[in-house]
Amino acid sequence: MSDHESHAAPVDPVLSPGQLETYFVFTEAADLLQHQIERQLRTDGGLSTVQFQILGRLSGAEGGRLTMTQLADLVVYSRSGLTYQVGLLEKSGLVNRGPSPDDERSTLVAVTDRGRALFGRILPDHAQRVYDMLFDPLSDEDVDSLREVMTRVRDHVRALPPRSAAPRRRRADPGPQG
Repeated sequence: MSDHESHAAPVDPVLSPGQLETYFVFTEAADLLQHQIERQLRTDGGLSTVQFQILGRLSGAEGGRLTMTQLADLVVYSRSGLTYQVGLLEKSGLVNRGPSPDDERSTLVAVTDRGRALFGRILPDHAQRVYDMLFDPLSDEDVDSLREVMTRVRDHVRALPPRSAAPRRRRADPGPQG
């Protein structure tokens, strides 16, 4: 084996059994948590998880407003999907949209008093549900470790090029048929 071959990345990376089990446990826990949170938000406020995140991000932002681009990045949502969700919130009187005074190409989204009130009403029960489901079984050290690990994973994934920047795969050319 040449020196070059020994350092080449594997063509088909394989997860170890421990890595695969960790992945399955992680996705199962995230799915269970997401389901319970979504149910609570729908029942208490008629909101989806992303709508709650939008109201929360806007409520915490300086002046209660962000550009659509900032909002899409913070809630990790497609721009088209975010436009739809913000439109639903706007129809309900929970946010307003308008042009940015700083950049005419940008759209600002601002939380309304009604949106801030709804977020404030839902937040205590939401926080209790998150605590009960996620943090109650963990020690303070576990929470610190989880935050550290998930921060590294998040930062690693955010550093990857966006899917839109990836070169498209082409079908292998079957060549001349003979």
